[in-house]
Amino acid sequence: MSACESTTSDTLKSERLWNSNYLKVMTSNFLLFFAFYILTPLLPIYLDAQFKADKDMIGLVLSGYVVATLLIRPFSGFIVDSFNRKKVLMLCFFVFFICFAGYIGAGTLLMFAIVRTMHGIPFGAATVANSTVAIDVLPSSRRNEGIGFYGLSNNLAMAVAPSIGIYIYSATGNFSLLFWIALALALAGFCSASSVKIPQREIVLNKPKLSLDHFFLGRAWLMAVNISLFGLCWGIMSNYVAIYGQEELGITDGTGIFFMILSGLFVSRLFGSKALRAGKLTQNCARGVLCSLAGFTLFALSLGEWSYYLSALLVGLGNGQMYPAFLNMFIKVARHDQRGTANSSILISWDLGMGIGILVGGFMAEYISYEAAFWVAAAMQGTGAVLFLLVTRYFFQRRRLEQ
Repeated sequence: MSACESTTSDTLKSERLWNSNYLKVMTSNFLLFFAFYILTPLLPIYLDAQFKADKDMIGLVLSGYVVATLLIRPFSGFIVDSFNRKKVLMLCFFVFFICFAGYIGAGTLLMFAIVRTMHGIPFGAATVANSTVAIDVLPSSRRNEGIGFYGLSNNLAMAVAPSIGIYIYSATGNFSLLFWIALALALAGFCSASSVKIPQREIVLNKPKLSLDHFFLGRAWLMAVNISLFGLCWGIMSNYVAIYGQEELGITDGTGIFFMILSGLFVSRLFGSKALRAGKLTQNCARGVLCSLAGFTLFALSLGEWSYYLSALLVGLGNGQMYPAFLNMFIKVARHDQRGTANSSILISWDLGMGIGILVGGFMAEYISYEAAFWVAAAMQGTGAVLFLLVTRYFFQRRRLEQ
């Protein structure tokens, strides 16, 4: 083989998307989200059974981690850029792992609330650090494609983990077992992340003066409001569907099937990627928000088990098209040096909406009914859909930068 052919072969090899470090980062991301979301739909049931907590108190306790995540995420980008990125990831992941032991040891509602709230800090920081490491280990020519597939790892975990958690609980009725499983999965994720080798880089010492745009993408403020409305709907449904199905519909094992059907979000992302590559961002997003609107409305109508499961499919398919389109829209209105800010901005907006949704859902369920809470979700999805179709998509087109 000639020197030229050897160089070409080496270059092609180095440009492989599915290199070992990328696979390790995806695995650690999958396990991080899997460990976290295997508990999510069951925590309201646990708080009710273990501490006899009221529904509004359940909402307050569960929303604590969102507040902590919101507080840490704006600073996470600075942290991973200012210090050794691998060490930052390891520290965040280790604290994330340790917090699961706190659930096992929490003997009072107050202690559980403290642990759950504190868990949001390493979760928010680790997700940002891990995604930054994913960008580091991707070849530049495959970066856009790689980031898209990377997002599927947490989408799949968020769809499958609740189903498995509900199945295990239905079979054993043992919450402690679930906490130990989550602890073990987090440890496996930590080990996977620790084996990743990332390129050496110079730490930038003389950084530009801080400004608001380093923490939040002001150019995308209306898009942030819009995505927050959709996050609110997801917060209500994902956190209260299990206890609602158990108390109001008499569905126990079927809640796991509900979350499995929500994995339509995963399938939708795979098929929607072609439209995104073609640049049809607003069209893809419009289809997604309308499909999700149909799903949330059908769920609130509660016409029977068929509508319960069909709504999961519609919401999954809709959000699978809507969220990646919104992510691309955030990036398109940002400068090249603001892509990290764009990524954290959409996460902050979504988390803020989710946190409000968890609180609103808890209070509505306590003082009115679960049905009222889910009608609020459908109404907010409708408001978000109207806002996007009439205002936000044109806002994006005016502020879009040529890249």
